[in-house]
Amino acid sequence: MSAQEKSRDLPGYKVDAVEAWVRDNVSGLTPPFTWVQLEGGHSNLTYRIKDVNGQEAVIRRPPEGELLPKAHDMGREWSVISALDPTPVPVASPLGFCEDKSVTGALFYLMAWVDGHSLHAAPHAEEHLPEASRTKAAQSLIDVQVALHSLDPEEIGLGGLGKHDGYVARQLKAWYRSWTASAEDSKLEDQRAHDLEAFLTANIPDQGAPRVVHGDYGMHNVLFGAGHTVAAVIDWEICTLGDPIADFAYTLNQFTDPSDLEPPPPEAVTALPGFPSRTELAARYAEKSGRDLSLLDYYIAFNHWKTACIVQGVVARYRAGQKSTEGINLELLDDRVLRSLARATEAVERLKAAG
Repeated sequence: MSAQEKSRDLPGYKVDAVEAWVRDNVSGLTPPFTWVQLEGGHSNLTYRIKDVNGQEAVIRRPPEGELLPKAHDMGREWSVISALDPTPVPVASPLGFCEDKSVTGALFYLMAWVDGHSLHAAPHAEEHLPEASRTKAAQSLIDVQVALHSLDPEEIGLGGLGKHDGYVARQLKAWYRSWTASAEDSKLEDQRAHDLEAFLTANIPDQGAPRVVHGDYGMHNVLFGAGHTVAAVIDWEICTLGDPIADFAYTLNQFTDPSDLEPPPPEAVTALPGFPSRTELAARYAEKSGRDLSLLDYYIAFNHWKTACIVQGVVARYRAGQKSTEGINLELLDDRVLRSLARATEAVERLKAAG
């Protein structure tokens, strides 16, 4: 038996110390646990654990090494799921939060295990979501987002989660700075990125009351349960306060519409048959939320432009040698940047045509 097997330590976790802390601070879980690492989650070290009685939970901590000051904030995630747990927004219930870094070198928390599947690409949907259930799943996705956007942050204790105004303006400034800084390394300079930024900055709609926005809400960041409805929303790492319509448009952009000039990438979840169109989902959100979506095309353009900036920055890091390109198809990433700029431009043209 190796020394690691004797100590039972895992990357980021002093297993014996963590299990002792859980035994003393979390009810309903009895160590020792079996540990199985879960993939994804923005590089946080996330494990599914099972205790001696078969009870399951999830434990989560930041990656090892030096981190940016506001990155991988476990306390922030904990506060969000704790605030949302009593609301109609389904989350994995919080079980315990360790603020003592001496236990395993970082803050960590535990939440309930939720049975379900995230859908990251078309093969996941083909395996876990029958065609006859895809409309139901998409409608559930939107209904849960409506529920999130209906909550008053002050009333649920999240009034301090972020700034209360200027959400789109801050995003435009940050991602335009990213585009210009990454242009040379990415080899993806495109005048449309600058033209779009100028238009979007000059035409920012009034935000209205701030709401909790997930920031990356879609089929990849929820768990669909056995009934093919949302059992839990996950990965709250970048959530903040902001404009709910901007948050919704990001989600909506993941779906197709008969008016689209080009088909979606074949690997996209919603490229499969059976999903409702963007138009249908927008109508559902408008009806259930009561929000005015007359400027929806502005937010659609904003989110496609933002996606182009994000992916262009990723491409720049690959081409600059900062990340390994093994198994990476840079041409597909290039295409995603150009496709996003094209769709943003189309949305702006629709907005202009509508007056």
